[in-house]
Amino acid sequence: MDTRIAFGIDVGGSGIKGAPVDLDRGEFAQERTRIPTPAPSTPEAVAEVLAELVDTYDLPAGCPVGIAFPAPIQHGVVRSIANLDSSWTGVDLPALVQRFTGRHVVAVNDADAAGLAELRYGAARDAEGVVLVSTLGTGIGSALFTDGVLVPNTELGHLEIDGYDAEKRAADSARENEDLSWEEWAERLQRYFGVVEDLLSPDLIVVGGGVSKKHDKFLPHLHLRAPAVPAQLRNAAGIVGAAALAADAATP
Repeated sequence: MDTRIAFGIDVGGSGIKGAPVDLDRGEFAQERTRIPTPAPSTPEAVAEVLAELVDTYDLPAGCPVGIAFPAPIQHGVVRSIANLDSSWTGVDLPALVQRFTGRHVVAVNDADAAGLAELRYGAARDAEGVVLVSTLGTGIGSALFTDGVLVPNTELGHLEIDGYDAEKRAADSARENEDLSWEEWAERLQRYFGVVEDLLSPDLIVVGGGVSKKHDKFLPHLHLRAPAVPAQLRNAAGIVGAAALAADAATP
């Protein structure tokens, strides 16, 4: 049987990464390619890089493209932007990239893409009910699912807790910038996840981001009602999740 392939792209402020994804295994079908994010990072300049990434590979004619993008995406439209050029606000991202690539394109918030990858192929693969995937890095990304269905653009890292934007206190960048011990940082995570748990009552919390490689240093200090487990796909999650969503949308 032929391998089912979709192309995933993860757009970041410094680099844009893409790879064909084996949809049955949830893995890269070929080695990932990275191209620096253009400066200025206008929609047209970024779209040219996305087309260059797609053209790097010999993809089947009907191969769809999924884009994990660092912004809230509502019905394909970028609603606000922080890490790229301000001219992105209001842009229909799939329509733009389809014009440059000639392919069926789906766009999704990058945390939502990573969450879908964990739900379909990773730490939450067999989970039922409400699943929260939280990415800890410069900020706090979130992806929320109920019975496998994505609730998009939750942005739970921006909850106000104790008078602070939550990610200002509990993101991994706060741990590094304030030179917090793992135990001190875990206290802040406990407060953050405790509030989220009271609001949403998740059945499972998946913790991702680069720091999840050191999960044994902080997850054991959390005492939550729901199990909190480390993500499995890590840096591949955005590309894999975006590709999976593109394939879903392209299937009749």
